[in-house]
Amino acid sequence: MSQEKPIAVEFRDVTLSKNHRPLVSNLNFTIRQGEALILLGRSGSGKTTTMKLINHLFTPTQGEVLFEGKPTIEWDEIRLRRKIGYVIQEIGLFPHFNVEKNVGLVPSLEGWKPKQIKTRVHQLLNTVSLPPEQFAGRYPHELSGGQRQRVGVARALAADPPVLLMDEPFGALDPITRLELQQEFKRLQQELGKTVVFVTHDIQEAFVLASRIGLMYGGKMVFLGTPDEFLQSSHPEAVAFMECIKPVG
Repeated sequence: MSQEKPIAVEFRDVTLSKNHRPLVSNLNFTIRQGEALILLGRSGSGKTTTMKLINHLFTPTQGEVLFEGKPTIEWDEIRLRRKIGYVIQEIGLFPHFNVEKNVGLVPSLEGWKPKQIKTRVHQLLNTVSLPPEQFAGRYPHELSGGQRQRVGVARALAADPPVLLMDEPFGALDPITRLELQQEFKRLQQELGKTVVFVTHDIQEAFVLASRIGLMYGGKMVFLGTPDEFLQSSHPEAVAFMECIKPVG
């Protein structure tokens, strides 16, 4: 029997309230190294809030989130966030930086040598299927949406963080580009062995990418399990999501 991987992130009885209203409540779960946990749910279900607790953009009102065994409130925030790649839908590339400079940003802040940064950037651009000789010198406005998203993924991977947080990163793309990037990202995640937490409201995306699915509803995690287990779930919210992928007629 294969040994279980170490725990990367742990939620211990976590509640976060704003103005006495819980945004998420009683979250208890662990994320193991190398797994892709997909947080699935409708808008307002608490997915992004849960994700932002991991990189300490939010602090729990009760309970604690542990990263590498240490509560996030005990981490130096900058050190913590340098260990966590973060990719969002509006990718936030710096318009006045070319692709090479955008991707190399965190390594340069970490004090890497210029030659080392260039090697790393070119390696990553190849990894995300953007040949550096063609793309390194381009600026964000010269790229398509799908290409910008690939640059965002490369930038998040640049300093080799153990954990990647992704908040609906492919949501704004057309369906064909989106599927291409999902498949590319799945290959990448398996190849690099990164721990990934990925927020989506798209059940098909969840099934493409997940090793486990965490279903959020009303600020609670109402289901946590593999895609196969999700198919068997009788929870009304899981059933409602499953209806979305049944062919019409």
